[in-house]
Amino acid sequence: MKRTLLISSSEQSTAPLAELLRSEGFHPVTVSYTAYGARELAGREAFDLICINAPLADENGIELSRHLAETTRAGVVVIVPQKNADEVNDILTPHGVLVIAKPVNRHLFHHFLQFTDCFRTRILRMENENEQLKTMVEDIKLIDRAKLLLVTCLNMSEQQAHRYLEKRAMDLRVSRVEVAKQVIQTYQN
Repeated sequence: MKRTLLISSSEQSTAPLAELLRSEGFHPVTVSYTAYGARELAGREAFDLICINAPLADENGIELSRHLAETTRAGVVVIVPQKNADEVNDILTPHGVLVIAKPVNRHLFHHFLQFTDCFRTRILRMENENEQLKTMVEDIKLIDRAKLLLVTCLNMSEQQAHRYLEKRAMDLRVSRVEVAKQVIQTYQN
């Protein structure tokens, strides 16, 4: 299930685009007819894909696509008239927005959606790795802080403090981070 937000000012063009998205495995498809409504929906719900059929009734769609690319984790695709496609592409590509020219070719649209989905998957994987690295850095900081407390409060060497944390963690069958938290709680003023 790939949650999709479709933004289009015309009901006439919304139905075929929604059907095309569903046929590509993007469902459920939530529809907004205004940029304002789309901003509200994207702020409340998480979407895998945001597809903007520009121009919109209340704006041209460029600023909206930029905003959504910066504030959501969704892949953002904007569909624009052929005559504006190159100009809009130059503006939005640096923001990570994929620009598609009208009329939409079904075969190319399929590949654009696959590319967007692939790109989003890679970004999410990197975000996950980044979070894991942040957690590891925080754990190392806690352990180092505990070692420093053991060195200053119990006159241990750094090697002795390190060994103490490892042995205590093994004896209690908990992580070194848990032992470090206990040490910090015990010896911190």
